[in-house]
Amino acid sequence: MTPIRKFEKPLGMRDSFPLINEKKEKVRDIGRRFFQSRGFDFIKTPTVEYYETIGKASAIPDSSLFKLVDRQGETLVLRPDMTTPIVRVATSKLLKEQIPLRLAYFANVFRAQEHEGGRPAEFEQMGVELIGDDSVYADAEMIITASEFVQELGIDSYRLTVGHAGLLQSILTQLTQSEEQVKELRKLLVEKNMVGFEDAVRTFGLSNEDEQRFIEFIGQASNVQSIQQLRPFIDETNDAQVTMFSYLNDLSSLLENAGLSKMITYDLTLTSEMSYYTGMLFEVFASGSGFAIGNGGRYDGLLQAFNSDVGATGFGLRVDRLLEVMTTTTTREPHTLILFDSANYAKAVHKAVNSRNQGIRTTIQYKESVEDQEAFQANFSDVVWLIEGDGNNE
Repeated sequence: MTPIRKFEKPLGMRDSFPLINEKKEKVRDIGRRFFQSRGFDFIKTPTVEYYETIGKASAIPDSSLFKLVDRQGETLVLRPDMTTPIVRVATSKLLKEQIPLRLAYFANVFRAQEHEGGRPAEFEQMGVELIGDDSVYADAEMIITASEFVQELGIDSYRLTVGHAGLLQSILTQLTQSEEQVKELRKLLVEKNMVGFEDAVRTFGLSNEDEQRFIEFIGQASNVQSIQQLRPFIDETNDAQVTMFSYLNDLSSLLENAGLSKMITYDLTLTSEMSYYTGMLFEVFASGSGFAIGNGGRYDGLLQAFNSDVGATGFGLRVDRLLEVMTTTTTREPHTLILFDSANYAKAVHKAVNSRNQGIRTTIQYKESVEDQEAFQANFSDVVWLIEGDGNNE
């Protein structure tokens, strides 16, 4: 084992330096006002949860969980997502008091990385959950809210992709011969490996007709502007598929009424590594990032794992990816530095109080403790000297 160097961080962990941290706080402040104005209450859950509850229910691979053991011998995990802990709280306490329940969060989540490849093992998520509403209107609210929040952050060049986990599962099951084949194809779709998808289909020994239907499906059932372009892939004799497609059609109408038609494409091949999604799911993309900046969907099955038979939907946004694509710049607020010597400490404190009372951010600093005064002063918008014998002494 290679010795750990003094300044080395754990694999995948990142430091947030002051400027980046301020940008994150700005996103948090905007989000708090935005989501609260839409009826969502913020919640905070523990950083550490039981493996038997959150770890197993989260749909995050076991190899990606940070595990530890408490003094009672129970296995714990650092929370790998926020949806599962919120469901735990809602089904145990809050759900009976107020349903439908609208909750929001801003929190760190943790997912272990095997190799250092630029992927963080800890990152902030911001999002909302709507628990206790199984209607198409709830799902439309999630997509519309996500879109409006992205706009609120000043991100103008973005798009949303909408699919349906249950409909995809039904189509894959109908065209394959085993559950193992379905799992293999879903994994390839999560990776967006369309070449691998086609290669896998050709190894399944399907009839020429079914193989051709698969190839057409993967090539034509993704990123279409109109939901009606997906109708040829629906088996009209399959009641479940007809019902789910009808739901997507209703959702499309609601999104069109919200003025989002130009922002949205529909994709029946869309899936997620989060296996608890059962219905609508969507991803948010923006210019400047090669990854989705957020995703969400309906996860009724997760509620059933906590013995609650109600619907639930929500979304989460990656704060680090939001910062990559935000076009608005963070302007530095006025910040006054008061440099003083020992004879002027009391005067410096008094002047700082007056300045702060006027709403000006003010730092007082003993002059002799500053090694490089020129570099230090460059961090401030205004510098006041309170030094004996100095012409600027006030």
